[in-house]
Amino acid sequence: MNLKKLFFGLLTILILFAPAATAAKTCTTYFTGVGCPHCAKADPVVLEDYPQDFNSLVVIEYEIYQKQSNAPLLYNFNSNYNSGLGVPALIFGEDNSLVGDRPILQKGEKSVSDHEGNACPTSIGKIKFDSLDLSKLEGYPKIWANKRVILGKPDNSSSSEVLKSLLFEENLVEELEKMNKTSKSPSSVPLSGKSVNFDNAVQIDGATLQWNGKGLEKQGNGTSATRPQGDYSRISPDLTLPKIVGLAAVDAVNPCALAVLSLMLISIITYNPKEKRNILLAGLAFVASVFVMYLFYGLVIVKSFQLIQALTSVRVMLYKALGVLAIVLGILNLKDFVHYKPGGFGTEMPKFLRPKVKKIISGITSPKGAFLVGAFVTLFLLPCTIGPYVIAGGVLSTLGLLKTLPALLLYNAIFVLPMLAITIIVYMGMSSIEDVSEWRENNIRYLHLIAGAIILGLGIAMVLGLV
Repeated sequence: MNLKKLFFGLLTILILFAPAATAAKTCTTYFTGVGCPHCAKADPVVLEDYPQDFNSLVVIEYEIYQKQSNAPLLYNFNSNYNSGLGVPALIFGEDNSLVGDRPILQKGEKSVSDHEGNACPTSIGKIKFDSLDLSKLEGYPKIWANKRVILGKPDNSSSSEVLKSLLFEENLVEELEKMNKTSKSPSSVPLSGKSVNFDNAVQIDGATLQWNGKGLEKQGNGTSATRPQGDYSRISPDLTLPKIVGLAAVDAVNPCALAVLSLMLISIITYNPKEKRNILLAGLAFVASVFVMYLFYGLVIVKSFQLIQALTSVRVMLYKALGVLAIVLGILNLKDFVHYKPGGFGTEMPKFLRPKVKKIISGITSPKGAFLVGAFVTLFLLPCTIGPYVIAGGVLSTLGLLKTLPALLLYNAIFVLPMLAITIIVYMGMSSIEDVSEWRENNIRYLHLIAGAIILGLGIAMVLGLV
């Protein structure tokens, strides 16, 4: 009896004090796109809530709108797991994926629970997280787990093992201090529709680990010699600004818009040549009308692109297609420089529309009329000005609709700037409208040359992935 008690006592001690077996990690891969409205609903749940609610969950995220080099992986995953080409997509394995915000929000939590211990779906097959080498993952992933995130990939396998252990390390700061690590400034991590901010960050070779709570006492300079792969802190506005300015400049030198303004000012001067004030007010009203209407058209264009963003097979190719469109428009403008013919396709107002526009404008007698007619005439301007604007709308479509507003305001301010300048020049008597019209006719080929060179260069850079 004493032996029996001793046996059960020893067994109890072993159970209580033996190291607990490490629970197998549950892993899933998530495809998303910053700017996708459906992803905006799913991202916070998958990337913030799930890693907090499930202690052993690891989410490998691939963002494909801002980081377009991740996009081909979606096709690879579809080939391996029949996961489809839509985003958001939460992939567990072959024929076992949730695609779209509704399925994820309705079934995602249960799916995570049902797939306890699931191996990580990768482009070469499923691999247990403990055996996964983060440095060999394709593309530019982010790894979410335990309310922490790894941005980018480590340089080697040993760093991969360190990062994986740190993701779930209870005494994280103490371990980092033992490694003699110093902290760096954390970067904002964009989701679709919002950003996630962390309190602390540390560099581990080519990757960055970020977390909240207690940080390291040793502070680095907040920068690293090389930018971590997959660091998404540079978001779209910084990247798109040169493109938007370039496209707006192309539209601004469009002879089509300048010709319509000239016709309008001639109509005002002919009706009452002594009222110079009317020239100024009518010109400003016309410019304001064009600005307001084109701002509206821009919002419609951006929204139209955003509606197709869930069709990822289309969205993946959209940026390249816009680059090709820019190249075509550039070539058409250069063609007009080499061999000019009025009413060129895609570069000027078609000749059959010109008599109608002239007839409408000839009735303008006041600033109010200039504003109303200007709003209507913008419809006739669209055939010769819409090309660069469509490209700009596609570039901006990865942002939320309200976030596109500053860029659209800038675009249209540049677009109407020459019209505004002509109005002021004529009003101040520095030049007559006849001189302006004659200058336009004499330099129309060079206007096409400038526009063609800008938009062709931009298009080539977009297709090659340089911008």
